[in-house]
Amino acid sequence: MFTLLDWIVLVAFFVFSLLVGLWVSRPSRENKNFKDYMFGGGKIPWVAVGISLIATSVSATTFLGAPADVYGADMRFLMFQIGGFLSIVVVGIVFIPRFRKANIQSAYELFERSFSPSVRRLAAIFYCLHLLLRTGILLYAPALVISKILDCNLYVAILITAVLAIIYTWFGGIKAVIWTDVLQFFVFFFGGVLVLYLVAKSCGGLAVMADLASQAGKTKWFDPSLSPALDRTLISAGFAYAVLEIAIRGCDQQFVQRYLSCKSPKAANASSILSMVLGAVISILFYWVGAALFVFYKVKNVAPLPDSVGQNEVFPHFIVNALPQGITGLIVAAICAAAMSSLSSAINSLSNTTENDLLLADTSSEKSLRRAKVWTVLWGLLGIGGAFFAAAQQGSLLKSALFFTGLFTGPLLGMFILAFFAGKMLPKTVIAGVFCGMFSLFLFQGIKPLGIDPLFENVLSWPWMPLISMSATVVSALVLNFIFKES
Repeated sequence: MFTLLDWIVLVAFFVFSLLVGLWVSRPSRENKNFKDYMFGGGKIPWVAVGISLIATSVSATTFLGAPADVYGADMRFLMFQIGGFLSIVVVGIVFIPRFRKANIQSAYELFERSFSPSVRRLAAIFYCLHLLLRTGILLYAPALVISKILDCNLYVAILITAVLAIIYTWFGGIKAVIWTDVLQFFVFFFGGVLVLYLVAKSCGGLAVMADLASQAGKTKWFDPSLSPALDRTLISAGFAYAVLEIAIRGCDQQFVQRYLSCKSPKAANASSILSMVLGAVISILFYWVGAALFVFYKVKNVAPLPDSVGQNEVFPHFIVNALPQGITGLIVAAICAAAMSSLSSAINSLSNTTENDLLLADTSSEKSLRRAKVWTVLWGLLGIGGAFFAAAQQGSLLKSALFFTGLFTGPLLGMFILAFFAGKMLPKTVIAGVFCGMFSLFLFQGIKPLGIDPLFENVLSWPWMPLISMSATVVSALVLNFIFKES
């Protein structure tokens, strides 16, 4: 039951988030250039950037999905943190120094310098498609839960989280995004801590709850298996997943933009390391929430759980039925915080990519700044439209969207590897290599939206897909480049 006190807490969070976004960006009224709007003048503290990086990565689906995963299985996905650590090392040594030295305003600007404007535009198109689909999902998924908790229309729930994020992002640019990320991260984090405390208290205390969760097999986190067909193994979660993390942390404009917002390469690396540490803490916290909920409902039987409640609905059911007044409002605010953080970061980076990489505009002019603000709003509306479309599909869009976004991360990483290490290459061979990399995934994943089954089904689990497409992109481009240069 969502009470008046819960509404007061939720509305207070929305108002405070908006005020923070407007207040921290108030100097932007005097900033008349694109660089200040998109990079905060390169003077944002690395601690804030590091928190913003993890707030961007951690979506509302983490808040809801991680507990559900442990409730139904165990904590072996914590091995992803091994891959995360490896990615931090690679990004810190290979990517960040090159981005900072190149004096760029967009990650994909490097492709024009190394190859051609057409390659730069292709990378930007891939990125925009990937991020737009992801944004639609990240708005739609939490809105499903929020609409049930608030007993409101699903489309209204989507708008609740989207409109305020668009307003403060339009007004303050990256400054507003980063500092509201900081606020939203702490709401998100302490919401998780509070839930864990309340569940553990109901089960007899943290020690008792942890012991019962261990006995139930929920605390298993390590699997030394080397089977690539399984995703909860050391080789898949520890090694293959590192490639996906490198693709995200090294190739995603949302991350690159934050690296360029820091004062120095050292500060950018520090922000990256901080985000990894906080990411591990968040993962552990919400996996323990899932283990605690299992003890609460299945071991101690503190409260009845209706048979109709599925694995993914356990946490929302607990929020609605087991939390005290006011706390329910705070937890809903935490879900909204994660969704708002994901949206604001996405539309800000999409605006930058549109102006820099698709239009190839002169960003030193005042017109560029005005256009960037317009693009911010337009991308926000497109993100809302994507979420509405997902809602209209009644969930069938999710698998298709996840499939298509999976096509882009590996090839983008392959393009950066070619730009960094391959030397002079023919632009057409790079483009051909990218499409070969995308095609390679069809062999392992098929084309599920079209009902086409994969040739090598169940050979490799999903963490391997970016490694496959990245490798195919690099090898194909190098071979084709050799052939065309020799001919």
